Amino acid sequence: MRRPKFSPGTADDTEAAFYDALQHGDLDRLMECWADEEDIVCVHPGGARLVGHTAIRAAFEGLFAHGSVKVHPERVRRIDAGSCSVHSVVERVDVMGDDGPANAWIMATNVYAKTVHGWRMVTHHASSGSGTEPVDTAVTPSLLH
Repeated sequence: MRRPKFSPGTADDTEAAFYDALQHGDLDRLMECWADEEDIVCVHPGGARLVGHTAIRAAFEGLFAHGSVKVHPERVRRIDAGSCSVHSVVERVDVMGDDGPANAWIMATNVYAKTVHGWRMVTHHASSGSGTEPVDTAVTPSLLH
């Protein structure tokens, strides 16, 4: 039986549902996280820019053909601006390396918009992965205005 579309109360709810769907290989649930507009955008690590539901669904369907993706969002930094929320996320991905289980690290940016149906993803952009955990760099200004 098909689950009804969820109505997330916050952008964080949508983000949690998105990553849960990735971890369970649930394509329908994952697509429910996206806004209804056709100008939604997704960029997978090293991939082309995918625009619209058909292209994004096909890409995740291909990804899930190899099983679910064990990705864990960590160190989320949020910028909330009214009906838009931008999340910079460090994704820890469980992978099987030559020496056994390992982690890969991906930097991702998720953009959410508040719609009549609740908070929905409008952009997911993920960088190429790395075998080492990224370090956050911040520069403290020497002069305050």
